Amino acid sequence: MTASIITREIEYTAKDGTHLIGFFAAPATKSPVAGVIVAPEWWGRTDYTLQRARELAEHGYAALAIDMYGEKKVTTEAAQANAWMTQTFQDPDTIVTRATAGLETLQAQPEVDASHVAAIGFCYGGKVVLDLAREGAPLKAVVSFHGTLAPKAPAQKGQIQGEILVLHGEKDSMVTLEDVAKFKEEMNNAEVDYSVVVLEGAKHGFSNPLADERAKATGVDLGYSAQAEQDSLAAMYALLERHLCAK
Repeated sequence: MTASIITREIEYTAKDGTHLIGFFAAPATKSPVAGVIVAPEWWGRTDYTLQRARELAEHGYAALAIDMYGEKKVTTEAAQANAWMTQTFQDPDTIVTRATAGLETLQAQPEVDASHVAAIGFCYGGKVVLDLAREGAPLKAVVSFHGTLAPKAPAQKGQIQGEILVLHGEKDSMVTLEDVAKFKEEMNNAEVDYSVVVLEGAKHGFSNPLADERAKATGVDLGYSAQAEQDSLAAMYALLERHLCAK
């Protein structure tokens, strides 16, 4: 792991006119490195998202925690999170438009090797990165943690350019095992290189240490699992190393 990293906020604008503020972290090296966008849970661009970006930088990647709602909005209220998320569903192009702006912003940074990029996302962010991949974004790897799997439109052959990894909780009541089966069918039909890991006993939000606290405060069926967090992150880093480090 890299001990020294640099961080900064980056303002950018999506093609839909939304002013977005991302959080960038990268190892303090002179040579450009592979880049990863980090798409947030429905709560917005939280400290948790920033933490994951910093960790990626410590592992030698440049990372941009992207803003999907504008002005780096954050909430702990489920009703507000749902309202913001739902707004991005109203126009079917919004999610990909804003995620693409984040990806292009990451690629434009001098610390980033723009030809080696990936995307990871948590919960709502899982849908964000999967939909971005479905639109043909030049991603070498895509990882969804307890993400929403239903597509804006099913992937077609040749659209998804990189390998997909879906990390799903066995006890997730928000995204069911039936949803997982439909996702697998979509990927098989599109002949995508993908894998799905179902984590035993894990609930929605398993990777976030604040999930239990959020569940108690909001009544949303979330749950943190230290084992699932550890196993899923290990699987993610193995995928990134395989696709981003071999140049």
